Amino acid sequence: MTELSIEKNQWLQLALRVKGSVIPGILPRVLFCGFFGLLISILHPSIPVNWPILSSVVPNIVLGLLLVFRTNTAYDRFWEGRKLWGVLVSTARNFSRQVWVAVDEKEPKDEKEKIAALRLIVAFAVALKLHLRKEPVNEELQALMGSDRFTTLRQIKHTPLTIAFWLGDYLQERYNRGCLSIYQLSEMKNLLDKMVDVLGGCERILKTPIPLAYAIHIKQLLLLYCVALPFQLVSSLHWGTGPVVALISFTLFGIEEIGLEIEDPFGHDPNDLPLDAMCTTILRNVEELTSLSPAVRQDVGQSAISK
Repeated sequence: MTELSIEKNQWLQLALRVKGSVIPGILPRVLFCGFFGLLISILHPSIPVNWPILSSVVPNIVLGLLLVFRTNTAYDRFWEGRKLWGVLVSTARNFSRQVWVAVDEKEPKDEKEKIAALRLIVAFAVALKLHLRKEPVNEELQALMGSDRFTTLRQIKHTPLTIAFWLGDYLQERYNRGCLSIYQLSEMKNLLDKMVDVLGGCERILKTPIPLAYAIHIKQLLLLYCVALPFQLVSSLHWGTGPVVALISFTLFGIEEIGLEIEDPFGHDPNDLPLDAMCTTILRNVEELTSLSPAVRQDVGQSAISK
């Protein structure tokens, strides 16, 4: 089988896929519009239900522009969320690398404390994910820290900010012990500030929903348009009115539903951002970093200093 035929088969599989699409969410509305169109087809021979004047109630171009604006606004929120989490992944890598390489180990326990600090960087991402989803702290966070800190987090509402405080406190304590220079401390605190900036950007998306009046108005226009549509088509389509109305309503309701799904990109919907995978990536990066042998760590440190 050629590469072109494989791509065609994948295209067809994707086109026929139901999981991850908006079909389950809009199917009841589409069936309602289709049955309503069928009802108008049944009544048409005996009752004068052909009202072409309804074609001007909601101009097609107005409804189209509203749907496009709705979808574009939702995608802007989705893309901004993706960029923020991309910054978080990159910053977590840089932060963990600098902590692992630059912080001196003067006592045997220092390495364990350093690893605990690196796991707090992962915990920040996990806590941010749970915070955005409005979920309580769970065993995923418990595996990344000691029992005392986990107990403290269970009593706090804003867990990511608390973890950022712990990381800042660790850096300051290392500096006071002479394990960090003032320049290294400043650089690492800048990275920590970037992580907190990502937190603020995600909260801005989460706490700024689409205005309710706009959401209500576009639903009213969609309902009015789909209910009026059979009256416009029945004289020319007759028994084909129901399927055609169902097809048109599927298109319109689908566009609106896509906007609804992606306007809050931090949830569990199939079309939301893969936050679980991003947190797993950060954890895997940290675990690979801490598995480096002392010789490799020294080479990495010299390379970072030379840059």
